[in-house]
Amino acid sequence: MSRRRRNAARESKLPPPEDGEPRLSRASVGRFSLYLRHLQQFAREGLPTVSSGQLGLALGKTDVQVRKDLAYLGHLGQAGVGYQVQPLISALRHTLGIDREWKVAVAGVGNLARALLRYRGFGAQGFRIVALFDADAAKVGQSVDGLAVHAPADMTQVIADSGAELGIITVPSEAAQGVAEALAAAGIHGLMNFAPVVLRLPAHVSVINVDLAIQLEQLAFLVHLAASER
Repeated sequence: MSRRRRNAARESKLPPPEDGEPRLSRASVGRFSLYLRHLQQFAREGLPTVSSGQLGLALGKTDVQVRKDLAYLGHLGQAGVGYQVQPLISALRHTLGIDREWKVAVAGVGNLARALLRYRGFGAQGFRIVALFDADAAKVGQSVDGLAVHAPADMTQVIADSGAELGIITVPSEAAQGVAEALAAAGIHGLMNFAPVVLRLPAHVSVINVDLAIQLEQLAFLVHLAASER
């Protein structure tokens, strides 16, 4: 593999492919999650098969793009028939790593964390929040949606006991780096960070940043752009 290909794989945070194998990009992974949502809806509607055209129409993508993405999963499609819905769901869940339960710890028990605790979509996709932490002594010991709030000092023991592997950070930006380091040291392997700050962590800890203000900025740009082109 050339140096250029190795660098591209490193920057994408995805493992480099073996020579001759298709590369799975972050964009493809994002579409995999969207395919999965629509396939699950098709399954609820009782559809046994789906075509690349149907999936493409649902996502606003071409059928060529759909076939290119799904080719990474193996030879699951059949000419003139399409894809069997349930096997394709299973293949996507396996590739995304959600064909098992993931336990999640949440640091920062404020309004956002309470809203996330009530979000049913986590459970539907195999994610279960099992531990809560907050630095506010007034919150420690309280029960929120059936889970006790623990002090950060108990993080290592609680995470070990609960089996949490993923973490969600909903603390103020000035506290996020320290909280992230504590979660990583306690055994958390991946973090979803809602604090508007760039986290610096060891390479073995994966981080997804969710900045809602940035998403609104992007939405405002798209609306502004559309208005200027009219």
